[in-house]
Amino acid sequence: MTGPESITLRDEPRPSDAEAVRRIVASTGFFHDFEVDVAVELVAERLAKGLASEYYFLFADDASGSTIGYACFGPIACTVGSFDLYWVAVDAAHQGRGLGARLMREAERRMAEGLPAPDGGTIARGRRVYVETSSRDLYAPTRSFYVRCGYTEEARLRDFYAPGDDKVVYVRAMD
Repeated sequence: MTGPESITLRDEPRPSDAEAVRRIVASTGFFHDFEVDVAVELVAERLAKGLASEYYFLFADDASGSTIGYACFGPIACTVGSFDLYWVAVDAAHQGRGLGARLMREAERRMAEGLPAPDGGTIARGRRVYVETSSRDLYAPTRSFYVRCGYTEEARLRDFYAPGDDKVVYVRAMD
């Protein structure tokens, strides 16, 4: 068991993070293989392109240095201060101890302050954070998590992922 005091957060991805993300996302039991692959691809893109990828990360490492959770977020193109939270995931063995909420709060704090831009400047400060999830029963704990973190349901796109599986979009105003 890992207590919250022994967790360190870092924002620079390492090559080993691709497989750590694969392990973390797969451990949850929520995602299809192709979704796990997308999570890994975002890490690979950030490693290849740096900040130009516009994917920002937070990784949570336990006392032994093992990565046990992460968040991925970035600015939404053609907006001023709107951000997507693409992923927040905690290894199944470490869930239920507040790490997901800690990752959310820190990602939101960084978005609100403005993120470093590829040109050395700062990306516009975050005004709103959007997060999407499935309406399937499996995702009820995820939807509850977002609500507990201060997000409200903003939109529902019927049958988006598959028949009977809506896309649910949540938002949190940062101002």
